[in-house]
Amino acid sequence: MKDSPFDVIVIGSGISGGWAAKELTERGLRTLLIERGPKIVPGDDYPFEHKAPWEMPFRGLGDRRRYERDQPVQQRSRNFDEGSAHFFVNDRENPYQTEAGTEFSWLRGYQLGGRSLTWGRAALRFSDFDFEENKRDGHGIDWPIRYADLAPWYDHVERFIGVSGAREGIDTLPDGEFLPPFPMNCIEEQAKARIESHFPGRKFIHTRSAVLTRDHNGRAACHLCGPCHRGCSTGSFFSSQSSTLPAAEATGRLTVMTDTIVAGLDVDPATRRIVGVRTVNSQTGAHATLPARLVFLNASTLGSLHILLNSRNDTFPHGLANSSGFLGRGLMDTVKGPVITGTFSGHEDFQMLGNRPTGIYIPRFRNIGRTDTDFLRGYGYQGSGSRELWTRGTQSAAFGAALKAELRKPGPWTLTLGAMGEPLPNDDNQARLDTGKVDKWGLPQLRIAFRWGTNEERMAQDMADQGEAMIRAAGAVAVQTIREIKPGGETNHEMGGARMGNDPRTSVLNRFNQAHDVPNLFITDGACMTSSPCQNPSLTYMALTARAVDHAVARMKAGSL
Repeated sequence: MKDSPFDVIVIGSGISGGWAAKELTERGLRTLLIERGPKIVPGDDYPFEHKAPWEMPFRGLGDRRRYERDQPVQQRSRNFDEGSAHFFVNDRENPYQTEAGTEFSWLRGYQLGGRSLTWGRAALRFSDFDFEENKRDGHGIDWPIRYADLAPWYDHVERFIGVSGAREGIDTLPDGEFLPPFPMNCIEEQAKARIESHFPGRKFIHTRSAVLTRDHNGRAACHLCGPCHRGCSTGSFFSSQSSTLPAAEATGRLTVMTDTIVAGLDVDPATRRIVGVRTVNSQTGAHATLPARLVFLNASTLGSLHILLNSRNDTFPHGLANSSGFLGRGLMDTVKGPVITGTFSGHEDFQMLGNRPTGIYIPRFRNIGRTDTDFLRGYGYQGSGSRELWTRGTQSAAFGAALKAELRKPGPWTLTLGAMGEPLPNDDNQARLDTGKVDKWGLPQLRIAFRWGTNEERMAQDMADQGEAMIRAAGAVAVQTIREIKPGGETNHEMGGARMGNDPRTSVLNRFNQAHDVPNLFITDGACMTSSPCQNPSLTYMALTARAVDHAVARMKAGSL
């Protein structure tokens, strides 16, 4: 539209939205970034960053009555505590529904930077093995891209954000552009030697993490303070706040609009192009429509699906860009499976220095090359070794002087492995509008149906069995296993619902994340995913975003967008 002061509107400021803003502005486009939450100033809005538990009102445990009332879903996040609760939404003010007999935890962070402020920072590439899995076993549709399409964009992203790790030469977990890894501790080194010896073909490696081991691109190396999820004023781990948004702002072509909810997207029925972005000011309730030429939708998986479904019109009566009928279907999450903890004897003369922000990773070893289990796909483990400290006192029967004496020395070394697996794509897992229930701004709520299947349940049993076997092989003298699968959403990797594909009849987006039905709409957050490999997906979102921007800008310059 000729009356728009912006070349492009980006909706959402989290991991993918921040990358879209950076790439678009650096390529010369005047960019408006819309964030539904408030502005966050790094440092100033990290009030608990370096606070000890005894310096907090509730000694680090938080106001549990308030959490049960206002954040019953959000408190299920592993990164939710008294120091980070303000980075998670109020569930009463942001309701959603689940279908009877199903369960899904929608974890959200509405602020500038989104969940990039609280993510786990694991930065793992996908491989051709992952991109070809749907085609190989017949579940889901084939990805329209392969590793070669994304490899240069993984390089591009890693060089900018800084990823610590080591080159291992694992075909199913491609190496990247790494900074030096954080060293393993003594119990991890012992476990690595024994597990790799006892289980040929399995690898016990450094986690590949978007945390700096040395100064990089104007950001300081990690100083090992520990609670990354409370905010990092030195920018030592990658977030939109520390990295992509400052880069976009430096171009002079970025405008940021916070406290602005996107209610829907308006389309010209003749051209099937987006012409307007409908907004609601979250503080005043004022409505406005912003003219749009090009839109990058990065509101997080369910946020983006909500906007698309609520943009239904005469041309797209079941949601924008939904001629296929698959919008909202195929919702996925990484399977957050069993947790296995081993207690070890020895190494009593060793103690960790500082609070290392990363751990170890055991890449997938099941069903590679051939099916060797009673389930399809596979899983990996993330974990770390540590020595029990004074916090173990909450589990002690001692009291008074005896308790103090017990806690004057560190406890034993432990090693914990948490399994994360790949689910089968399932179109019955879906999000739709519940027009009978609206939120405080008058928008229909999302209704989510999500179930794990028999395949995931079988996988979880193998996760527990193999985790126990490896912990025992590492030398543990005691093993404790939690065998449950967490509900969908609790891995914080929700994805799918607007999947990429070659066929417009079975997918929403093409191979460049462009909507088949709406040429000036690109979606590069988790909604675009066609499957959910067991590796953490955030690095892939970033690479897909950079690649999509490159394509969109080239099309614009050629006059074909």
